[in-house]
Amino acid sequence: MWFHRDISGLEAEEILKTRGIHGSFLARPSKKNVGDFSLSVRVYDQVTHIRIQNTGDFYDLYGGEKFATLSELVEYYTSDNGFLQDKDGTTIELKYPLNCSDPTTERWYHGHLSGPNAEKLLCARDEPGTFLVRESLSKPGDFVLSSLTDEKSKSGGKRVSHIKILCQVGNERYTVGGSDAFESLTDLVEFYKRKGIEEVSGNWVQLKQPYYSTRVNAADIDNRVKQLDQTAQKQLEGEDEKKKAGFWEEFDALQKLEAKVKKSRAEGQRPENKSKNRYKNILPFNDTRVTLRGADPNVIGSDYINANFVKNNLWESPGQKLYIACQGCLAGTVNDFWQMVWQENTRVIVMTTREVEKGRNKCVPYWPELHTTKDMGPYRVTSQSEREAADYKVRVLEIVPIVTAEPPRTIWHYQYLSWPDHGVPEEPGGVLSFLTQVNSKQDEYPDSGPMIIHCSAGIGRTGTIVVIDMILQTIDTLGLDCDIDIPKHIQMVREQRSGMVQTEAQYKFIYLAVSAYIQSSKATSSAYLVSKYNRQSKDVDYTHSQSQSALVYLIGYKKSQ
Repeated sequence: MWFHRDISGLEAEEILKTRGIHGSFLARPSKKNVGDFSLSVRVYDQVTHIRIQNTGDFYDLYGGEKFATLSELVEYYTSDNGFLQDKDGTTIELKYPLNCSDPTTERWYHGHLSGPNAEKLLCARDEPGTFLVRESLSKPGDFVLSSLTDEKSKSGGKRVSHIKILCQVGNERYTVGGSDAFESLTDLVEFYKRKGIEEVSGNWVQLKQPYYSTRVNAADIDNRVKQLDQTAQKQLEGEDEKKKAGFWEEFDALQKLEAKVKKSRAEGQRPENKSKNRYKNILPFNDTRVTLRGADPNVIGSDYINANFVKNNLWESPGQKLYIACQGCLAGTVNDFWQMVWQENTRVIVMTTREVEKGRNKCVPYWPELHTTKDMGPYRVTSQSEREAADYKVRVLEIVPIVTAEPPRTIWHYQYLSWPDHGVPEEPGGVLSFLTQVNSKQDEYPDSGPMIIHCSAGIGRTGTIVVIDMILQTIDTLGLDCDIDIPKHIQMVREQRSGMVQTEAQYKFIYLAVSAYIQSSKATSSAYLVSKYNRQSKDVDYTHSQSQSALVYLIGYKKSQ
């Protein structure tokens, strides 16, 4: 996705300055030396260009390490094996790939997917004729059509055929060889869905059902939302209304995957702990559950609370957030809840339900009345203040151990009040504003423990908020052009707490929230750039000449050398 097949150096600079951040990079064909490539990197507010030589035998940076593919070269310099330095000594960091727009919006396009991973996906589907299209990792700019056949592979399973799709430079037409060439990948796929493709061996590859990708470039998520909406609308207007599509199709696939998650919930099933569960079948997984420390070892179940640790396992980051997802308090679990708050050093609590909704108890008030103090087991909790905003209420609480002489801690309690029971907010702006306030407060306590998030059961609204917040953190860290995969995020958090994100409406709301956030970020970025341009208009001619003349040196290759 970081390979931009048809842009100039000036266009690369414009893209990196408007969409990138320090450390963003892309690769492109060299306009000056046909066959070579250029690596364009944003270094603070400037852009520098590094020439990559393609000898026909290998790729290198004119004297550096040699690589079989462009992908391997980029991977080497993004994984701390070696680093680059400008002529003035500035270190050039390759940190964040700036993705190009997909060559098609078709959902069978999977972008940067390797051959082995494509085979895993297709073989898991186990339906001959299932196909997808992906980038060629060995030859940037070309593509591969991978399709599951009904023939046996050497390993005994079904064979996957990988057919090269060549992109003819100049006229931008696509072909698998022979006389047939097409103006788009869509035209090519539609043609061979009707005709089939004959391999050199004489075998015929049939393209029957696409394997849809759920990966999407964050900057293009608005188009994916429209596409899923249109797919659902077309299905509703069609003859067969029993088969749903669009958002439901993706959500339904997730539901089938969750049925395969088999993890122990033995602690929640203990007779001693049954009364501590709001719903008898919504129980924490053993491997990620929060264990109450300091419990009496002679009292079975005294370390139990219906709560799980949840984190983003899809990528690692130094500022990775950890969450606790839990059920709303019962009268008998309030003391356990405050024990968890203290032992985990939590400073921010997010509550996404009212205490009572439509006459049903959703969560007992586990905080004291305003300006009062109440003992919660071994802790004393004081309600210091309350403030109401448009969609939520903020309470400032204080907790202190009753026996030990430890200093009190301030706890910020954010209760979102505008989430309707059995539904989702009409628009995501209120939730996004709420999360901004919550995260701003969390950032004030850099040494604090995980944020606690709960609703009533601790899976529906809680899962929705957790997934939205995870994705927004990814976008804030990697930039607007990172790849995101909402179903994968949900699948990942469901492996840590069962049932996270409960309904199709919640699933769609995540898409809408992320889309709204990106649109807002684009508008903010554009306003900033206009302002900056107006302030620096006298220096307009400086940037390009400086960046084009930058020299790049290779410093130290493998650390072991």
